[in-house]
Amino acid sequence: MADRTSSSITIKAAKADVMAVIADLDAYPEWAGGVRFEVTETGDDGRARGARMSLEGGPISDTVGLAYTWDGDDGVRWELVEPGTMVSGLRGAYTLSGTGPGETEVTYELAVDVRIPMIGMIKRKGEKRIIDSALKGLKRHVER
Repeated sequence: MADRTSSSITIKAAKADVMAVIADLDAYPEWAGGVRFEVTETGDDGRARGARMSLEGGPISDTVGLAYTWDGDDGVRWELVEPGTMVSGLRGAYTLSGTGPGETEVTYELAVDVRIPMIGMIKRKGEKRIIDSALKGLKRHVER
């Protein structure tokens, strides 16, 4: 999983407010289409340490297990710990940085491996679509 795709967006909100939305895995269906979470382990800070993610719709429908590492309100990383039927590798991160008063730049990185052969360009295009959709949904949800 050497290749990864990333994109950034600026949201008119403080880092803590943006991270609160990202950390609320149960609310993802409200702003991130096609994904649901079931938190399986919670840390002392109340944030997910482990979760099962279900991808619904699109070319890939699957359920996988993820482990999370949080860096306060500066970011979160996740990695695959339980492969699914189609998804054999997954690594991602949200990184947040303050860009000014009440503004946060959010960078989303994603690398996905699937069990079916796929041309790298097509895989990256799929990752880009997932990232762009998530960032736009996050922005709409936080700024409303």
